[in-house]
Amino acid sequence: MRRFKKVLQRVRSKGSPPPPPPPPAAQAAISEQRDPPPSQTPAPGPAPGPAAAAATATAATAAPTSQATGSMLNIALQNQTTSQTVYAYVTGRALDRGNAWFLLSADGHTPYYPSSPSSVGSPMAQNCAIPLGRPGNTVTVTIPHIAGGRIWFSIDAPLTFLLNPGPALVEPSVTNASDPNIHTNWGFAEFTFNADQLYANISYVDFVGPPIALTLTSATLPPQHVAGMPSDGLDQVCAGLRAQHARDNQGWDQLIVTTAAQGAGQQQQRNLRALSPNQAMVTNPALFATYYDDYVARAWRKFAAQPMSVDTQAAFGTVSAQVDHGSGTLNFRVADGAATGNAGGSATTPLSFTKPSTRDIFSCSTGPFATGSNPAVNAIIPRLAAAFNRSTLLETDVFPAPQALYYKDATTNHYSRIVHAVNLDGKGYAFPYDDVQPSGGADQSGEVHAGDPILFTVTVGGGNAAGAAGTLPRREL
Repeated sequence: MRRFKKVLQRVRSKGSPPPPPPPPAAQAAISEQRDPPPSQTPAPGPAPGPAAAAATATAATAAPTSQATGSMLNIALQNQTTSQTVYAYVTGRALDRGNAWFLLSADGHTPYYPSSPSSVGSPMAQNCAIPLGRPGNTVTVTIPHIAGGRIWFSIDAPLTFLLNPGPALVEPSVTNASDPNIHTNWGFAEFTFNADQLYANISYVDFVGPPIALTLTSATLPPQHVAGMPSDGLDQVCAGLRAQHARDNQGWDQLIVTTAAQGAGQQQQRNLRALSPNQAMVTNPALFATYYDDYVARAWRKFAAQPMSVDTQAAFGTVSAQVDHGSGTLNFRVADGAATGNAGGSATTPLSFTKPSTRDIFSCSTGPFATGSNPAVNAIIPRLAAAFNRSTLLETDVFPAPQALYYKDATTNHYSRIVHAVNLDGKGYAFPYDDVQPSGGADQSGEVHAGDPILFTVTVGGGNAAGAAGTLPRREL
């Protein structure tokens, strides 16, 4: 399941420097959601971790949590904001219709399968803005089997989705200044609902927007709840980013996007969203350009003197690596044989990783972290990328590292650190491999799943966040 979600996240999130503001039609061509290849269809059952599923075509997947799901799923959408005007949208790929694009109509029950338009940037033929009503109101909608699904929320204004020939869906963007939704307050949760299970998570991989919480009830499992952020979560994140910038002067405050406060002059601004470093570097490539350089150098010196051990949590088992003094690469040695499908390195052919740049670390998908045809490399990448984002490489030599070691170094992904601190249960994707964890470790990603879902509740606004907070300790921002 997570293999599909992880690759889809990178397809949606991978940024290239934006061109000069294009006309709407060109903007549509730039922003469109690209089709995932068939190999990204989710496997049955929850994967044991991000990366074991992301990287091991030869590894066995976990069995479904229960019996097969029904053909339809009820989703309760709750408005827990203070706004009278909140809209929801449901998009994804219809698994029972050859992966055709699916959007849910405004009535919350009628599927809309858009046809291919004749030109880019074409409007949709169906109204797909589901009004949620006043604060506290719940609207229950029904969906078929969907892969790569998103439940979108917009506050005070509807979102604009467009169509390109194909068809291809043009989704809202937070990095293209000409996007019609650029000044709208919006966010989303991700899910896949197939014949085996429902899997869903909250995501901050691209940005922090309005708080979203998840609750899942099923026939056989206890209720599952992901608390999300409180109603002032975005303001807390922005305060944390400003405080971090005051400490290290590295530009964390530049992740904050503001807009004019309603009913106020242009001099009064409110926080609209906080971009992830990966997304902020799309529009400002100079931001954080050399941020991780010293940390990478320190890690390379450490592992030139001693080996590291990485549990691939897959058929490759635990592999060791050390920096080669001659080449300067971090070399893993993976035994060749049946377990690796003859694709791994041998005693004389190591799997080599070059030093990553800051951009590589924040994106988790470029430079040495670009996945390819070698399943052993693909199993190592998530665990190594997570170690850099959480800055655990100087804390231990065994990976994945435990949660107690995350974000201890002054050079770390402070966006991710702050996002986890503000979430009341500490959970939520803050970078693309944020579901990496030691075997048996606590989930960091904010996911729910069940093979026999009854009701999936998605709340926007922070009003449902406190339910799971309990006695959780407050984390330092």
